[in-house]
Amino acid sequence: MHKKINRKPPIGEGEGAVSIDRQKASKDTLLTAAGTGGVREMKEYVGMVGAQIAQVLLIIVSKYAIADGMSNYSFIFYSNALASLILLPLSLIFHRSANRPPLTFIVVCGFFTIGLLGFFAQVFGYSGISLSSATLATTLLNLIPGFTFILAILFRMEAVDLSLTTQAKFIGTVVSIAGAIIMTLYKGPTILSSLLKSEISQNLLVQPSNWVLGGIFLAIDCVFGSMYIIAQAFILKKYPAEMIVMFSYCFVCTILAALASFIVEADLGSFSLKPKIRLMYILYSGIFGSAFQVTVQSWCIKRRGPVFVAMFHPIGIVIATFIGVIFLGDGVYLGSLLGSVIVVIGFYSVMWGKAKEKSVVVNNGGSLKLQNEESPLLQDVVEEQIT
Repeated sequence: MHKKINRKPPIGEGEGAVSIDRQKASKDTLLTAAGTGGVREMKEYVGMVGAQIAQVLLIIVSKYAIADGMSNYSFIFYSNALASLILLPLSLIFHRSANRPPLTFIVVCGFFTIGLLGFFAQVFGYSGISLSSATLATTLLNLIPGFTFILAILFRMEAVDLSLTTQAKFIGTVVSIAGAIIMTLYKGPTILSSLLKSEISQNLLVQPSNWVLGGIFLAIDCVFGSMYIIAQAFILKKYPAEMIVMFSYCFVCTILAALASFIVEADLGSFSLKPKIRLMYILYSGIFGSAFQVTVQSWCIKRRGPVFVAMFHPIGIVIATFIGVIFLGDGVYLGSLLGSVIVVIGFYSVMWGKAKEKSVVVNNGGSLKLQNEESPLLQDVVEEQIT
C-alpha cells in the first residue's frame, strides 16, 4: 500500500518562480523608467531656465529698441515674422504629414485664440516696458504663476484638495511671489559692489514719471500671458504638434501687428531698420526671444502642464540680478540676496509638489503604471505592460 505524498515544488519552480520573475522584471523596468524619466525632466528644467534667460534679455532688448524709435507694433511684427520664417521649415521637418495630427476647425480657432492672447500680451507688455523700466517688467512677471495657478484650478487642470502636494504648490507659489516683491521693494545694504559702471544699467533701473501706468499695463500683460498659457495647454491636448502650434501663433501675431500698425499709426517710419542696431534687436528677438522661447515653453507645457511653466517666472528676476551684476555693473544688495533665496525656496516647494503627483506603482499582475493626480486634460495615464 503506497501513501500519496503531496510535495510542494521547490523555490524556482512553478507559479512561484513565475511570480518572482515578474516582480524582478517589474523592479528592473521601474528603475529603468525612473532613470529615463529623470533625464527627461532635467531637459525640461534646463529648457525652462534657458527660456527665462532669453525672456529677460528680450525685455532688455525691447526696452532699447522702443527707445531707439521702434513702435510696439513694428517690434512685434518683425520679431514674430522672423520667428515664423524659422519655425515654418522646422515644423515641416519635425512634424511630417505621416504623423501630423488632423487639422480641424476647432484647432484652427485655437490657433487664432492663442495668437490673439499672445498679441495682446505683447502689446501691453512692451507698452509697459516703454513707460516704466525693464526691472519693473521683470518683477511684475512674477504675477503670472499666481494667475496661471488660479486659472488652472478653474479649468480643472490642477487638482484641488487638502493633500500635501496641493498645499506645497500653493504655498510655494505664494512664497515665490513674496520673494520677488521683497527683491523689488527692499534694497538693503550693499553686500558686493561692482567696479563696472554701466550706462545701460542706469537706463534699465530708471523709473519715469508714468511708471504707474506702465505697471498697470504690465499687470494686464500678466493676465493675458496666463490666459495664453492655459489656452496653449488646451490646444496642445487636441493638436500635440508644438512647433506647428507655435508657428501658427507667431504668424497670427505678425498679421495682427501689421493690421494694428496700419490702423493706429499714422507714421510708418518706425518700421525702418535704420540704424543697423535695430536689425540686431530684431535678430535677437526673432531667434531667441520668440522662436526659441515660445517653442521651449510650448514643449514644456505639453509635457508638464501650464503651472510648471509659469512657476519659472520668479526665476527670471534672479537671472536678471545675476546679469546685472556680471554685465551691467550692478551691486549685490541684501534685499536681492534675501529675495532670491526665498524665490528658490518657493520654486522648489512647487516642484516638489509637482514631482510627488507622479507615483509609479508595480501591481501584482506585473504591469508598470504611471499615476498622475493631475487632470487628464494635460497628461494621460501611461501604462507599460510587462510580458
